[in-house]
Formats: sequence, structure tokens, C-alpha cells
Amino acid sequence: MRYQNNRAEDLQIAYVGGGSRGWAWTFMTDLARENELSGTIRLYDIDRAAAENNARIGNHISERPEAVGKWEYKVYDTLQDALTGADFVVISILPGTFDEMESDVHAPEKYGIYQSVGDTAGPGGMIRALRTLPMFVTIAEAIKAYAPKAWVINYTNPMSLCVKVLYHVFPEIKAFGCCHEVFGTQEVLAGILQREGYVTEKPDRHDINVNVLGINHFTWFDYASYKGIDLFPVYRDYINKHFNEGYTEDESAHWANKYFSCKHRVKFDLFNKYGLIAAAGDRHLAEFMPGYTYLKDPATVESWDFGLTPVSWRKEDLERRLERSRKLASFEEEVELKPTGEEGILLIKALCGLCRIVSNVNIPNTAGQIPNLPADAVVETNAVFERDAIRPISAGELPKQIYDLVIPHVLNHERILKAALTCDKHLVRKAFETDPLIGGRLSETEIASLVDDMIKATLKYLPEGWK
Repeated sequence: MRYQNNRAEDLQIAYVGGGSRGWAWTFMTDLARENELSGTIRLYDIDRAAAENNARIGNHISERPEAVGKWEYKVYDTLQDALTGADFVVISILPGTFDEMESDVHAPEKYGIYQSVGDTAGPGGMIRALRTLPMFVTIAEAIKAYAPKAWVINYTNPMSLCVKVLYHVFPEIKAFGCCHEVFGTQEVLAGILQREGYVTEKPDRHDINVNVLGINHFTWFDYASYKGIDLFPVYRDYINKHFNEGYTEDESAHWANKYFSCKHRVKFDLFNKYGLIAAAGDRHLAEFMPGYTYLKDPATVESWDFGLTPVSWRKEDLERRLERSRKLASFEEEVELKPTGEEGILLIKALCGLCRIVSNVNIPNTAGQIPNLPADAVVETNAVFERDAIRPISAGELPKQIYDLVIPHVLNHERILKAALTCDKHLVRKAFETDPLIGGRLSETEIASLVDDMIKATLKYLPEGWK
């Protein structure tokens, strides 16, 4: 990397999972729109053909005259080659296939346990972690060997555990997890400001100032303001008037995207119960709560105006994305170069020293960002990003009621990390027993049977010790 005319040039970014059919195109779009960065994207994927497809797509985007950020996309055969000399490493992988995720999400339904996402919390998130963390051990060891000074940006779920294992393997790693869920809640607050008549036009969500505290997908705001306006009374008044109908930008879009959208009524209910603004999508938030609340059964889910995302839909969507990938690579279709709402490229720009920003980030709690959580917990709070530095901002303690909701998941992160590294089925059973989604709803025998079934379904991607 070199600096010239207030630009960072010849930047080397290794993209692990570079064959992605979806998020990679978002990444390419943001790179093409940023005129202060340029360089090489080193695509590495166990599916080389998918990476080659993305190289064609990325290079074509870069050649377009409206692309102000110019990048060369290259495919690499090994992690070593992709990482050696990299300034940044981006990790965005699908651990296993949707066949394994089908078990993650739907096997617990046999016992009346429903999950709306199944990639972070609950039984699905934990089993997904068992196959993901060994992959991240390999990636962390390779970064330590070939790119120890690179900044590492993780987008893979379960976010907290993925970041946790990176630091476990390589404590000096400069890694952080990026997630856009907080941005969505800022958008909701901005929209409510407009609807309630405080502003004539919806504010930019960057102008909604918030204090972020919690863990990934179970984050909270205990402070929110816009140009001197305390947003908590505004939010409370809106909920009091519109609790039953919720909030949505576009009613027709909500129903068209029923598997992913929500009306934020889980958020509203959590605010009424605990006094803080829950700052993730309802589908994620529900999975951290006791199973008898929002995910008791499909009818309960429907009553809260969010959706269960069946893996059959994800498989159908993959077919659509494969077809789009073919069209993009053959230039029958173009990627639209419009704002994506992601911040990863902006964070890279800040770490290069071209700007200084505050954003939410997932990193270990070693600076005591949330003093009443363990130092080795991976927490999500705000931090200052500037040249070659991330400086976490003290978020303060979690209130007792919210601490009680969060701590079971923090303790289970430790259990699942140890289980993944030692192939310990007993730790997995203990984690299931103490997970709020399951806790008290299944017997020890049922939990043991469920764990056995779910591990068997993902055995292909687990280390030898499980077999």
C-alpha cells in the first residue's frame, strides 16, 4: 500500500470466501464507489470456479466509467498465496451447505423449538459454530503465519464466536466483526422522527447518535439523539400510539419479503419491558429470548409480525443467485452501483488514515467497554476508527435486567468454543440446557437426542474427534 494525492493505492485485500454469490457483489459495489482507495482484491475460495466468476464480475465493474474506485480482481489457489503481503483480510464464508443449515434450523422443530434465523443463537447457531470454528482456526493460523499485521474484518456468523476464536488462536490479531443490524435500528429511529413531525425529511441514519452495548444481534441503545432531540421520549410516544401496527417503511415490501422483514414489534415490546432500545432485527432478537415469548410456535411468530425463514427458501434463493452470477459474469446483467448501506469500505478507509469515524464493532471486551461482562467476551459497542487503530469507547454497564438476558449467551459462547476445540459433546448438551430458547422446555434425554441428531447431520464438516 502506498499513499499518493490523499489516496491509498496498491491496497492488497485478501477475500476469504471470495466466491460469494451475493455479499461479494455488495463489497464490489462499495469499492467501485470509493475514489480514495484502489488496489488488488485477492479472491480465495474452496470453490475456485465461483471465485473466478467473481473475478470476471469485479474486473468488469472496475472497467465501467462510473466506477471511481479502480481494482484488479485476482484468484488465488491457496490461503498462503492470498494472505502473503495483504494489508486487509475479509472473511465471508458459508460454513458447510444449506443441507447442514436445514438441520440447524429445522431439526429442533421436532421438539417444538422454532428458530427464525438459526445462524447465531439457539441450537442452530451453536451447531453452526461447531463446524465454523475449526475453519476459523485454520484461517487464524494462516493469518498468523502469512499476514500477522493485516487488519481482519469478519462478516461470517455466528459473529461473536468467529471473532472469539480468531483471538483465541492468535491473541495479537487485529480482527473485528462488522454487522449492519445497528444501522437498521438507526433507520427506524430516523423514520419515526419524520413520521412524528420532528423533521420534514427523514434524516441520514449517520446523524442518529447512539451508544451501543451488548453482543452481536442482541445489541441495545441506552442513548439515542438527533441534533439535540432525546429520541427515547420520541420512541416511547410512537410505541404508545402504534404498538399494534408496528413500523415499516413500505407495507407492500414487508409482505413481499416476509421471510426477512419485520414490523419491529418485538423491539417495541422489549423497550416497554426493559426501557432500552433493542438494536437488531426482530428475527435475531427473538432467538436470544426465552422460547415461550416470541418463538413459542409459528402462530406466535405471526402474531408478532416477523417471519421464520425456512431453509427451503434459502435453497431456492441460491438457485436465483447462481443464475444471477452467470448473467453478471457473462455481462448480460450489470451490478447497480448504488449505496449499499454497509460500512466495511469506510472502515478500511479510516484504518488507512484517510478519515476518522465512530462505528459499532465486535471485538473482545479487554478494554472493559462493558464493565460487567467478562474481559474475554466479544462485545458490540462503538469504537473510533482511525489510522491503523481501533479505539473502543466505554459503553457502560448493562442494566441488571438486560445483563440477565445477555449473560447466558456469553457463557455459552465459552462452552461452545471449548466444545468445538475439544470435540466435547457434553459441553454442547450443557449449552443447549442453558440456552434461553430451549431452557426448561426439554428434558435431559430430549436434549441429548437433539444434540446427537444435529451433530450427526453436520458430521461431514466436523473434525475427526467428533466421529
